[in-house]
Amino acid sequence: MSRPISKIAPEWWDYTTLEPELLADAARLSVEDIQALSRPGFTVTIYDTLEEFYLAEALEYIKAWRQATPDNPVGICGPIGPTEQLPLVARLVNDLDMKLHNAHFWGMDEWYMDGREVPTDHPLSFERADRELCFSRIRPELVMPDANLHFPKADPSAYEASWHGVRCAVMQGGQGEVKHWAFNDPVRRQGPWQDAPPSPEEYGKLGTRVVELHPLTLIQNARTSGGGQLALVPTHAISVGPRQTWMAECVSIWHAGTHDNPFGQRLTALMISKGIADSAVPMSLLANHPNVRFSFYRPGIGTCDTEMH
Repeated sequence: MSRPISKIAPEWWDYTTLEPELLADAARLSVEDIQALSRPGFTVTIYDTLEEFYLAEALEYIKAWRQATPDNPVGICGPIGPTEQLPLVARLVNDLDMKLHNAHFWGMDEWYMDGREVPTDHPLSFERADRELCFSRIRPELVMPDANLHFPKADPSAYEASWHGVRCAVMQGGQGEVKHWAFNDPVRRQGPWQDAPPSPEEYGKLGTRVVELHPLTLIQNARTSGGGQLALVPTHAISVGPRQTWMAECVSIWHAGTHDNPFGQRLTALMISKGIADSAVPMSLLANHPNVRFSFYRPGIGTCDTEMH
């Protein structure tokens, strides 16, 4: 039986092309049900305050970087969205007098325009945000060498090479409304994917690359980063790939309730817990990763009850 046509963008795959029964099961989950979704290889943690939530997120950087030695360089791959943890990371490094000379950092993604990654003077530049919110705030005698900071480029060869010889302890991220991590968006419904999206195995072979963004991703980024100015949001981005994601020892996703809605937070947690991997919901492919953590801010979980505003 053919799959439903997307209610968001008929020429694309996305979560609205899943079976209605699965969508209904996700919407019914209570907070207690979400907590019970933990299983070996998938851990759910819920925080009661934003202070505790973002401090725990920042501490993932510290715990990863503390493992780095000259013979065993260790890094973390981190997002823009959320960003609230980044100044906390810098403060912790400074207050702990923590030398990062053997530590590494990978940016997850970057905007793509005019045949290249956007420059750091672009107002939406992710590299600029990482540097301004975190690395430029770390004392010069503590911060890692610039060669240990890896940001994805239109030509991904150097970025992909940087993943070899350095252990990635954690890939950290948020979840977008199209249920992506980084900019691993669903694909268009065309060519070989006219009747079905790529299989999990096929999607999992993708490396760092330029991605055409789903319309829902454009709308979300206009809302969260541009006050709704959709015309400012590039239609393409460079994203860390599933190939690099599976090189990370742990994938840690943080749900504050601002980048995806109550339904989306439930859907991906349910799919990963139950081992349901479908590239129309890219985050669900993490069902096949051996060590995934979902962290929720309790008030941000919300409900899927019908309520008129």
